[in-house]
Amino acid sequence: MNRRDFLKYTGLGVASLGVLGAAAVPAAAADGRAVHLTILHTNDMHSRIEPFPDNAAQWAGMGGMARRAALIAQVREQEPNVLLLDSGDIWQGTPYFNFFQGELEYKLMSQMAYDASTLGNHDFDNGLEGLQKQLPNATFPFLIANYDFTNTILAGKFQPYKVFEKQGVRIGVFGIGIEMAGLVADKNFGATQYLDPVATSRAMVAKLRGAERCDLVICLSHLGYKYENPKIDDHKLAAQVDGIDLILGGHTHTFLDAPVPVASPNGHPTLINQVGWSGINLGRLDYSFTPGKRRPTVAATAVLPITTA
Repeated sequence: MNRRDFLKYTGLGVASLGVLGAAAVPAAAADGRAVHLTILHTNDMHSRIEPFPDNAAQWAGMGGMARRAALIAQVREQEPNVLLLDSGDIWQGTPYFNFFQGELEYKLMSQMAYDASTLGNHDFDNGLEGLQKQLPNATFPFLIANYDFTNTILAGKFQPYKVFEKQGVRIGVFGIGIEMAGLVADKNFGATQYLDPVATSRAMVAKLRGAERCDLVICLSHLGYKYENPKIDDHKLAAQVDGIDLILGGHTHTFLDAPVPVASPNGHPTLINQVGWSGINLGRLDYSFTPGKRRPTVAATAVLPITTA
């Protein structure tokens, strides 16, 4: 799907009305004009603090947290309502993680004022104790709805979802993680219980569309983009759960030029996006909430490369 076809398609209104029927009409700005929302997102940063070396075989000179911070600041200067989100695997991959054990990543993301992240499998590489130790360095919440930490030292440390409000528009964001058994060493996740992503997501949508009165529902997923086997992925999740407007994915390091729409059971499309890995790109989606319309439209999307240019 090229950019023109994508915008034509999503211009019909991509936000699902969900399983609870028609959502409330979003509140307009005080002057009655449309509310504009910009979503910026990353995934699978893997402790890439500095850019790739100029002589690297691939991605030479790309990435770097300082450059990303500058780009985020530029967007925030231009746009009134920005959400900055991450889809997990913040840790592991460079000596910065080996030496600082995740402290630097969390502190730099906090300086960039991330609004929320979810947990990836590599965020357990130092076990529950290592994650507990570094959490105070993060000023943003980690959202994870399908990991039950009740019988672990991380009980009560995470939220399943969070609602953000921008000029009267309510955006519900929840997190869904990959099954860790067989992927993460047993000792690293301990007694953490994995809950079914589909059932959990349906419960999250019911909560966010219902009691929380959200106008837009976003899933931060670390399931992976698409598998040929029965393993749950972002495509399968979108096809089985009504009411998710946008899935921001991770784990598979998938480079997408534009979000991919997948029909949910009620026919309304859910968008899926993922922007590679190692902080090479910053994803951007711009939504417009128009007074009197029940569904927001996607005004534009972009993949913003992190380069010196």
